[in-house]
Amino acid sequence: MILSTKLHIPHARGSLVARPRLMRMLNEGMHAKLTLLSAQAGYGKTTALTEWVKQCGSMAAWVSLDRQDDDLFQFWKYVIASIQERVPSFGAKLRSLLDTGVSWEPLVTALVNELNHMAGELVIILDDFHVIDLPEIHQSLSYLLDYLPPHVHLYIASRTDMDIPTARLMAKGEFHRILMQDLRFQLDEGFVFFRNMTDLPLTQEQVTRLCHYTEGWVSGLQLAAISLKRSGNIAESIQQFSGRQQHISDYLLEEVFQNQPEPIRAFLLKTSILSRMNHSLCQAVTGEMNSQELLERVEQLNLFLIPLDEHRHWYRFHHLLSDFLQQKYLRTDPDTWVKVHVRAANWLENHGFDEEAVEHYVEGKQSQDAVRLIEKNLHTLVQTKSVVLMRWVSVLPEDSFAEKPMIELFYISVLLGVGEWDAAFTRVERALPRFRALRGKCTDAEWNQAMGNIYFFCAITSYLQKDLVRTSNYFELMDQHMPEGSFFQTVGRNRYQGYDSFDDFLVHIHDLKAADAILLTWIQRWEGKRNYPFLGFLYASYSKLLYEWNRLDEAEFYVKLALEREDVRPFSRIMMQIAFSASRIQQAQGNTDRASLLMEQLKSQIDSPDRALFMQKIEAEQAVLSLKQGFLAKAQDWLQRCGLAHTDEVTLHRAAEYMALARVLAASEQEEDALPVLERLYCLYDKDDRLRDRIQVLLLQSVTLQRLGRTEAALQTLEIALQMAEPQGYIRSFTDEGSVMDQLLSAFWQGSRIQSRSSVSPDYVKNLLQAFRLASEEERAGKDLLTEQETKVLLLTADGLSNKEIALHLYITSETVKFHLKNVYRKMNVKNRVQALQRAKEFRIIT
Repeated sequence: MILSTKLHIPHARGSLVARPRLMRMLNEGMHAKLTLLSAQAGYGKTTALTEWVKQCGSMAAWVSLDRQDDDLFQFWKYVIASIQERVPSFGAKLRSLLDTGVSWEPLVTALVNELNHMAGELVIILDDFHVIDLPEIHQSLSYLLDYLPPHVHLYIASRTDMDIPTARLMAKGEFHRILMQDLRFQLDEGFVFFRNMTDLPLTQEQVTRLCHYTEGWVSGLQLAAISLKRSGNIAESIQQFSGRQQHISDYLLEEVFQNQPEPIRAFLLKTSILSRMNHSLCQAVTGEMNSQELLERVEQLNLFLIPLDEHRHWYRFHHLLSDFLQQKYLRTDPDTWVKVHVRAANWLENHGFDEEAVEHYVEGKQSQDAVRLIEKNLHTLVQTKSVVLMRWVSVLPEDSFAEKPMIELFYISVLLGVGEWDAAFTRVERALPRFRALRGKCTDAEWNQAMGNIYFFCAITSYLQKDLVRTSNYFELMDQHMPEGSFFQTVGRNRYQGYDSFDDFLVHIHDLKAADAILLTWIQRWEGKRNYPFLGFLYASYSKLLYEWNRLDEAEFYVKLALEREDVRPFSRIMMQIAFSASRIQQAQGNTDRASLLMEQLKSQIDSPDRALFMQKIEAEQAVLSLKQGFLAKAQDWLQRCGLAHTDEVTLHRAAEYMALARVLAASEQEEDALPVLERLYCLYDKDDRLRDRIQVLLLQSVTLQRLGRTEAALQTLEIALQMAEPQGYIRSFTDEGSVMDQLLSAFWQGSRIQSRSSVSPDYVKNLLQAFRLASEEERAGKDLLTEQETKVLLLTADGLSNKEIALHLYITSETVKFHLKNVYRKMNVKNRVQALQRAKEFRIIT
């Protein structure tokens, strides 16, 4: 649920002190991408931005951030919602991405595209950004800034510096910074403040001393003014401020707090736990029937109460006061602290604010109520607030949801999805005995469902730990309890995830022979099930394994089995894996048109809210296919429009696309640009322990180095790849690199390395060279099969010419054309033109 009050520009009183110098500095931010206001609490960051927005004349979208927004999708949901407050039609295409928890990169890319289509200048203001700790949010914001259109400006207010690289923005003049010393009141502003704020008869010396003691700290001056109003001896009170600069906030707040009437003090303490409040919520928390009057009184006393809307329905405390009051309240009355949290939770739940209610139930130690609301909103929380959900579940006692297996299972799925694998492994190990203990406490059907699901996660965690024997054993147990399969096997299969850890089983597997056994076992076990789409991943992975071993006919057989299954067709992620494998097989067999057609058909088959994101990955694969087919211009066209650059930081979410980028750069004689991309990819794959991908990066590095004439470096890199690849019998990763790899392997075979080093077997290199020879012989065999004239007739037939037109073109009779075609049919063992043309493609006579 979007809280609209967080999107309102805070309502402020008329400015008591004009600050033209600060307003000019804020105006300068309109020439930059990012303006950061960085200062500790109480320096007037929010007030300055509020006043500036009134004056700047540009459309402004505001988000007041809080702790619950430290969640990737919650954060971006509010950013987008803030823009929609100003432009209701904005972001319609982004809703599906927000609802499904894709990786941040496609989400922010889509946001940038939407911003590009906006007319007029837009200011996006993120207030209290210091509550955001999640690295993914900082990374995604950095990515946004890299591509932010020039008519969009980001203003951020934070107590701390941002954890994103700003050097590049600063070098380009795109980063504008307003620091604590810029926000401080100057002496002349201090005089104006005391003159307009109070009727205190302060001398120039006293104002100077106060400004000096507070170091221009705006809230310090406000607190000092409140305190001095009640002082019987102003001169003595001002003197007491001396030497307290480090603790002046606590001192002044304590002074102000102690000087309030008891009803106000009690009201302040009890309501300090609320991130926002209205009179009804305050009444529920405090028990005071006159809560509206008390709110108005607190505001009149200038006690740092900020209205969140023009109607003064919702308020919040200034963070400085809120932090002070909460610490004091928890320290002095912990028992009541718990009780008021529970009252707040009850009110929030009754008014439909379930997520805020959970926060208070957790603080109020009401675990069962927190779990009840989590379970009620589980699907939404998993999709949109996974980080917040993890925080809640991690602090709740495990026994509070011991009999709520779906919460545990969803939590595990979130941990796996966000890459917190070690935490997921631990949760699975702990959950297994607890799930077993549920037997007898629920129905047999419920228990079997719980056990089947937890065994599925046991299998997945075993796979990620590269233990294929345990993976298979847990599949066996899952199958016994849930023969129809686990819900978690297909969750999100029609949505773009960006990474392939769970889509391509060869990603994390080093032992291809063990993978051969387990994949074939479970394909045979599950192939009779008619509604088991998870099997599609196994088919795709097994076909890729057979392809790597150059067993193309067998690989094609399993791809065909997958394509015949109706249950996999609705799942875009599965279909993409199958189609990629099928296209590569056809290309390797010489069926170039078929390989291209499969990719085009895949595009038409993608029926997903994330279609645009799937297209990015598919088009990268098509670019690689174009290179293999010799269509460099097509690949270069993709290079111009893909939006990737060799200077980018690479992530696992788009690693395959950056591999395609490196290939196209190398083929376009931009080898020096390709090599840094490959280096970053290798580091990424090495960190994630992906053997196959590391081998493929090394091979492309080797080919690229050879194209630059750096043969010795190319051979050294090739040797490392050979050492990694030989134990598992990799073949296609080498042959797919084409003639340059053939030359390098020949040089390796003929050079001193193969004799002087035993780490690479001569037989393995010989087998790889033989694979190149066989491919060349098959190609030559097709060309040598026909006479020169028969080949000409066949090529003209492929161009769509009739017998008569071929005869005219070759200056022969139509009967002679028929004679040549009969010979072609006989030699190719076919019966008609269509079959002849297909066989000619297989023999690579035509493309």
